[in-house]
Amino acid sequence: MKLKDKLLASFMAFENKGDIDLDSNVHKIRTEAIETFEKLGFPTKKDEEWKYTSLKTILKNDYSVFPKIGKTVELKYVKEYFLHEIDSYKIVFVDGAYNSFLSDTTHEEADVCLLSAALKKPKYKMIIDHYFDNITSKKDGFSSLNTAFSVEGAFINIPKNTILEKPIQILYFSTGSEKEILLQPRNLVIVGENSHVQIYERHQSLDNNAILTNCVLEIFAHKRAIIDYYKVQNDKENASIIDNTYVQQRQNSIVSINTFTFGGKLTRNNIEVFHEGEHITSNLNGITIIEGKQHVDNHTVINHKYENCESNELYKGIYDDSATGVFNGKVIVDQKAQKTNAFQQNDNILVGDKASINAKPQLEIFADDVKCSHGCTIGQLDEKALFYLQSRGIPKKEAKALMLFAFGNDVVEKIKIPALKSRVTKLISEKLNVELGFEI
Repeated sequence: MKLKDKLLASFMAFENKGDIDLDSNVHKIRTEAIETFEKLGFPTKKDEEWKYTSLKTILKNDYSVFPKIGKTVELKYVKEYFLHEIDSYKIVFVDGAYNSFLSDTTHEEADVCLLSAALKKPKYKMIIDHYFDNITSKKDGFSSLNTAFSVEGAFINIPKNTILEKPIQILYFSTGSEKEILLQPRNLVIVGENSHVQIYERHQSLDNNAILTNCVLEIFAHKRAIIDYYKVQNDKENASIIDNTYVQQRQNSIVSINTFTFGGKLTRNNIEVFHEGEHITSNLNGITIIEGKQHVDNHTVINHKYENCESNELYKGIYDDSATGVFNGKVIVDQKAQKTNAFQQNDNILVGDKASINAKPQLEIFADDVKCSHGCTIGQLDEKALFYLQSRGIPKKEAKALMLFAFGNDVVEKIKIPALKSRVTKLISEKLNVELGFEI
């Protein structure tokens, strides 16, 4: 049975499990979403938005749709994936199920809890009914599939005038309890007026079994809200992720999405931002370092709909061996969005002779009083600069690594959590296979 047919047949069983809320608006949304998925199916290379990314290798697996309860996971085995150096709130899932032992949630200064638990409480149900699936794409098969099966994930609700002193960590672990598993987490983040939050998200396999994660994140930033969101993707070679992030911003809000991709079989990062007010700032940053036959596709869309708004995109890529990268960034400036300032830059270095990158920066401008620019570079290391470093006594391997690190460092510098900045620096040095001799 093909995966699409298996999922359609499994939906009725999912609805009849009895452990989900059927009397909220979410139930109706799920039903409409599965109908959309049945119509759209999985995207293929015939779809313009997926022209450079083939899903054949990951869709041929016979994934388990309803994962069994995984093995017990002790902190000592997964501590390295946490930002354990700092005090933080934590929401941890193991094989799709909430793990209370590894988590640290709260309802005091803010709501940092489970989506499934919030759905069962009247005061949260009204909030979720208002926001859930409000900004996701209804033309994307993966997003619709996630919506149809969504029941578990993180629910983060920051009330207005709140500066959350502790960052929030959202971690998903897969134990390999099944040979092939499909996980579909759903995260909902709502940040009230004048509030500020920092969030770190990671999906990590603890085994080499095949896993496909189809994740959806919805972020709502109200007036003057500030959100710093960090995603670290450094998974096993048989792990793939389709990561869909949708952001709605209100007046004077600032949202930064930072994506660091170092591992995994196939990674697709979809980010779409909607401006719903003036004086909004959106920052999208990413660095990709991959090797072998890994494939990473960064797909971004920023919708400028109001005057006096700003967006900044900076994506860097380092590709070795036969690795393949894709960058498709689109900035849409509506006719009413005068005084828009939009900047987009994508820079890539091909280290391996068989490595490749498909870049497609796009600007669609319907206003006449704007300042918009985009650029893309693809090249190799500067041999003269490399020779200069070697002439100063630095071995070629270290000199090459230093140049590559410097190439991506302007993205690393945007990290505002010191512990995470140090962690990403370490991951980069490991990917470059060299001891840099310093730590940030």
